[in-house]
Amino acid sequence: QVHLVESGGGSLQAGGSLRLSCAASGDNPSWYCMGWFRQVPGKEREGLAGISTAGGRTVYADSVKGRFTISRDNAKNTVYLQMNSLKPEDTAMYYCAAHDRCYVPVLSPTAYSYWGQGTQVTVSS
Repeated sequence: QVHLVESGGGSLQAGGSLRLSCAASGDNPSWYCMGWFRQVPGKEREGLAGISTAGGRTVYADSVKGRFTISRDNAKNTVYLQMNSLKPEDTAMYYCAAHDRCYVPVLSPTAYSYWGQGTQVTVSS
């Protein structure tokens, strides 16, 4: 199993940038695809970005394409989400997750087995 801890959330103004980090431990995190998700109260969890085990393949939701970038540094066992041009509607709890037996990354939350506890991002107008 892998243990995931998100960090980097906070409050900022619309148009700003933020980088989230996800530190992984336990089983070798490089065996897993990784993803970023977000959720607001009363709504379903939304897949934002996914990345393959070596980082060669990525997938993004239309809502963040062109603004968010997922990356990973397997030597540091860390996955990142660079968030630019943030909007108030980006306000949510952000989670990272790990997907075992991954061929290509996907955005469906059900494909991911291990989850962090989340980090809050609040964007004001």
